[in-house]
Amino acid sequence: MIEVASELREEIESALSRLRRLAEADVTRNRGSGKWIKKEILGHLIDSAANNHQRFVRAQATDPFVGPGYDQNVWVAAHGYRGRPWTELLDLWAGLNRHLAHVIAAVPPELLQTRCMIGDNEPAPLEWWIRDYVRHLRHHLAQLLGD
Repeated sequence: MIEVASELREEIESALSRLRRLAEADVTRNRGSGKWIKKEILGHLIDSAANNHQRFVRAQATDPFVGPGYDQNVWVAAHGYRGRPWTELLDLWAGLNRHLAHVIAAVPPELLQTRCMIGDNEPAPLEWWIRDYVRHLRHHLAQLLGD
């Protein structure tokens, strides 16, 4: 998983400098009815990092790992990301993901096939969840940097 951890670190560092250049007006601009503003998208990525950190660590202790899903809209609303300073959110996001990259790199190869049953998702091995986390992050970074 060292290569996946390296990919995650590269995504963080590449995106961070570009995200820091976004003005407050850019990150608070309404994106349309029912869509999160950019602060909330980044907040969702913070929530995703927090939830997946738990999954990646706990899945190393039990097979199968059974864990909860989470209601992303409830989490984003509960954290009030709209009212938080952009720089504070960026620092939190980057720190959590750097930590998660370290966790990913340290997963023993023999545990990558641990069965994970998360929420109402189809069961999948830990390795799938780790790779999907990076895919998910890239998807939302494209939203943040593309609009």
